[in-house]
Amino acid sequence: MKQHIRTASMDRREFVARLMAACPQALVISGLGSPSYDLFAAGDRPENFYLWGAMGGAAAMGLGLALAQPQRSVLVITGDGEQLMGLGALATIGAQQPNNLSIVVLDNGHFGETGMQASHSSLGTSLAAVARGCGIRQVTEISELGATAVLAATVNARQACALAQVHVRAEELPRALPPRDGVHVKNRFRAALGLPTF
Repeated sequence: MKQHIRTASMDRREFVARLMAACPQALVISGLGSPSYDLFAAGDRPENFYLWGAMGGAAAMGLGLALAQPQRSVLVITGDGEQLMGLGALATIGAQQPNNLSIVVLDNGHFGETGMQASHSSLGTSLAAVARGCGIRQVTEISELGATAVLAATVNARQACALAQVHVRAEELPRALPPRDGVHVKNRFRAALGLPTF
């Protein structure tokens, strides 16, 4: 297999921090590993739901949340490896088209949680092209921090189902570990939505 040359130089943690600062009202689901570390590093809050496991489930969970909370912006922050495990969810999202759902794929071209092996996005798969093929209406590729404001405006406007493939550096940053207690994360998220906890 031929590996594509990756030239991304964007710092993913700074990107996530800027995006979160510009989307303070969004409900956020983060995929396992680095996206959850980056979200937590940007500032822990009850409206963050960190997925420690369920690889491939972040976009699907975001879809369910967007359908259940149509008046709220729902933001999924996940990685290329995690999204590759859940490609089928993109087809369902394309069929449902919730205007309040935005999916951000932090693409470093590697499976960061299993040893930094090259992922399919380093080997020719374009997640942006897959999203377009699934019918997602607004698809962008981002490779510079200056585009964060435009993406945040999309998240906050809730006018189109969107996916952004964000090209970031392949690097291992210090881990910022969010809470691991799933019941705690679930209950505080439900409380933030004004729902009963159990």
